[in-house]
Amino acid sequence: MNKLLRLLVLLLIIPAYAQQGGMWIPSLLKGMNEKEMKSLGMKMSASDIYDVNHSSLKDAVPHFNGGCTSEVISPKGLLLTNHHCGYGEIQAHSTVEHDYLTDGFWAMSLEEELPNPGMEVTFIVRIEDVTNKILEGVSILKSEEDKQKKIQDNIAQVTKSSPKESYQENSIRTFYEGNQYMLFVTETYKDVRLVGAPPSSIGKFGSDTDNWVWPRHTGDFSLFRIYANKDNLPAEYSEDNVPYTPKHYFPISLGGIEEGDFTLVFGYPGRTQEYLPSVAVEQLIDVINPAKIEVRDAALKVTDAFMRKDKQIKIQYASKYASIANYWKKWIGETQGLKKTNAVAAKKTFEKAFLANAKKAGKMDEYGNLFNDFEKYYNEIEPYQLSRDYFIEVAIRNVELLTIGYRLYQLEQIYNARGAQSFTDRKNNTVKSLEGTYKDYSKKVDEKVFEQLIALYAEKSPEQFLPDMLKNANTQELTQNIYTNSKLTSYDGVKELLNTSNEPEEIIKTLNADPGYELIKAMMNAYIEKVAPKYEELTLELDALQRTYMKGILELSPKDARIFPDANSTMRVTYGQVKGYEPRDAVYYQPVTYLDGVIEKYVPGDYEFDVPQKLINLYNTKNYGPYGENGKMPVCFLGTNHTTGGNSGSPAIDAKGNLIGLNFDRVWEGTMSDVYYDPAICRNIMVDIRYVLFIIDKYAGAKRLIDEMELVNVKKR
Repeated sequence: MNKLLRLLVLLLIIPAYAQQGGMWIPSLLKGMNEKEMKSLGMKMSASDIYDVNHSSLKDAVPHFNGGCTSEVISPKGLLLTNHHCGYGEIQAHSTVEHDYLTDGFWAMSLEEELPNPGMEVTFIVRIEDVTNKILEGVSILKSEEDKQKKIQDNIAQVTKSSPKESYQENSIRTFYEGNQYMLFVTETYKDVRLVGAPPSSIGKFGSDTDNWVWPRHTGDFSLFRIYANKDNLPAEYSEDNVPYTPKHYFPISLGGIEEGDFTLVFGYPGRTQEYLPSVAVEQLIDVINPAKIEVRDAALKVTDAFMRKDKQIKIQYASKYASIANYWKKWIGETQGLKKTNAVAAKKTFEKAFLANAKKAGKMDEYGNLFNDFEKYYNEIEPYQLSRDYFIEVAIRNVELLTIGYRLYQLEQIYNARGAQSFTDRKNNTVKSLEGTYKDYSKKVDEKVFEQLIALYAEKSPEQFLPDMLKNANTQELTQNIYTNSKLTSYDGVKELLNTSNEPEEIIKTLNADPGYELIKAMMNAYIEKVAPKYEELTLELDALQRTYMKGILELSPKDARIFPDANSTMRVTYGQVKGYEPRDAVYYQPVTYLDGVIEKYVPGDYEFDVPQKLINLYNTKNYGPYGENGKMPVCFLGTNHTTGGNSGSPAIDAKGNLIGLNFDRVWEGTMSDVYYDPAICRNIMVDIRYVLFIIDKYAGAKRLIDEMELVNVKKR
């Protein structure tokens, strides 16, 4: 019986096809991972992927602007990432007269490449395990607070003392819920210029309707270039900077793909929670996700109605709308996927087997009460979590007036804590940065969003945590009063509130008389006083339980169990194969889509499915150049790689280290992979690199960019 339970643990950690799941630290691939990758068809070694002493694949994969992934594809620092990753910059350069979102943008020379203030890309130089140094002196401490303080002190000391060059940075990140710590030495380049982007009708084809959906036909890519100083080192923007010479760049394969081909995806996945207990997943399905979905659904309906009627609003809100819609749709798919795969039941079975193994190992004193404690604390935290999520979704993310008010609230707290000089310094920076915010702000849109969301907040957020002014409030009257009388509805109004000629005390007094500021301050104070302290206390307890649970999984599982750390925005590799899937009975999805599908979906003038006439002409004449295959133009393909947010823009690499595609999405049926990975239906979606080259060459006529790449024609095996 014990052997059976041990096998059950192994099977739950390593489900069918699991060699194609997992998010692995690239410096730790030798051994089991390398063997698995070779069994799937890889022709490289682990050292080809990650090496400190020689150039390797990791040297061509920088973190893109803190949120996406990118890859270097030429010896002149040409950078490829997703269209949606560069969307904000494309939008920032767009006007009604020069609408790069609608028309696309292509720099036909280095001089035409557009700088992007504040944009940066970060390369990993090396990764080092520093667990023993970080946990030194921690185990003897009793309280969780003391342990965390000691860990933070150790992190600060090791970060400061670890060797690096003057232009490099050290950072330390935790893995396995605090059971492992890794040091990352990085280099950040801050002169990144826009080189090319297709029109949204290609780069965002299908928009929100096709988001998270297969079959997909989106050319989701954009091109940037890294610039460095004359010594090839990081530097702020300067006209004297030159294109960056990389340690490694990806050769690009024209050989194509077929089902069963090996795929390696490098990137910076943001956050997963693969080891949550069943009670947490149940709460996510029944309480947390439905609340967030409802808020964003209301905001999106309002914004969409305005965007479809007004081109200026469409430009202003395009990036914001896409950002809000992305996780709204993801949460819907995630909830459905967790239900369909019976994730809660599977986790309960795993927990039963875990306890059986703990008993066998004589570890019940350490692990026996884990799941009772999880249930207790998750039940206790639920109203606080719900209130927090409503506050974040309404006040911080989806109502712009409240978001702006929140920034002003922070100003008042700085004044109270640090005095007039700190207040003045931050105030001046805030006024300057808000100019860009109001450039993309519409009072009439925000007012309707506010009206819908503040009603939801007052009705659905736990009543005991609401500010008094929202209890039994007439939200329509509140909306009218704020958007008629608040200065927060315009940039001129905010500048008036923060009048630099006034003393800080006078500015604070004026702020507090503004009805919009009055509301956000009341909401903030209620959150800080009634929600945050208890939420943080309970979160600390749950974090400690999760760390113990993770320790138990590592300790009680077989030595060869495939237990990967949750994503935390650090560099990872995930490997798999090109493969279709069966989303439901009697339905099978092929793993490749073609330009034929774009034309099939074409709806003239439609917001999401319009197609440029030039692309239609290229299709009709089959003018695909060397990028087509058997008279067809491949567009996207599927893989079994385990990806999440942050993997947008990740390179898809073949068995020999050549670039074959560009990761940009997952299938809707498998979006629950952040919580529960099911290899039967979890698939990542990639743009075929041949479609990228076809658009650059045949559609845009930017042959100069093709000429600086290294194209290889790999023979199929």
